[in-house]
Amino acid sequence: MNISEHIIYEDEAIIVCYKTAGVPVQSNRVGEQDMGSLLRNYLAAKGEVPYIGFVHRLDQPVEGVMVFAKTKEAAAALSRQMREKDIDKYYYAVVCGTVSEKEGTLIDFLLRDGRSNTSSVVTEQTPGAKKAILHYDLLAREEQPARSLVRIRLDTGRHHQIRVQFAHAGCPLSGDRKYNQTGEKMRGNIALCSYRIEFAHPITGKRIAYEIAPKGLGFSYFVKNGNIPNRIGIE
Repeated sequence: MNISEHIIYEDEAIIVCYKTAGVPVQSNRVGEQDMGSLLRNYLAAKGEVPYIGFVHRLDQPVEGVMVFAKTKEAAAALSRQMREKDIDKYYYAVVCGTVSEKEGTLIDFLLRDGRSNTSSVVTEQTPGAKKAILHYDLLAREEQPARSLVRIRLDTGRHHQIRVQFAHAGCPLSGDRKYNQTGEKMRGNIALCSYRIEFAHPITGKRIAYEIAPKGLGFSYFVKNGNIPNRIGIE
């Protein structure tokens, strides 16, 4: 994987790039490529200090745009924004079934099981339960098979949140081998893409946004039909 081909923007403080589905952000497995090692090697090859600060995460099977810090100061500033919910992330997802409402909010309480690396919806009174909130808009539908394209904005960042909440609502994500029990014939990786990220630049303070178009097979119907803008870059 040539990481330089996936870089959208870079300056002295940050690197914004596209993470392909299947590539982990960080990995402890010997010999496995991850975003951190790929970016550190990229910086070292340019003769720069190979420091990469992690600000947020994406699950391994999920594609999307990510921002990484190149200095400790930038990492601290971006991490503070993440804690204060000043970094906005937007997702496209293709879910199985027909979403009837044009827009909606899902509110659940989730409990993570570290042994199985899964989360589930539980009652508010369950020890360790964390509140999960997301908002969605219906963008388009596919008739056969019945699938819906939704745009999502997260209020909280819980483990597997989007995947678990939509599965609990009866519309699991297409291609999700962990939470989709519909018997769907899977189309490549999970149809979930973090397509847009907005934050204040850690040096200038200017509010900026970076956006990509998903490349996953699960999105192909909606890309072909023009339901997803084919754009990439900064605004």
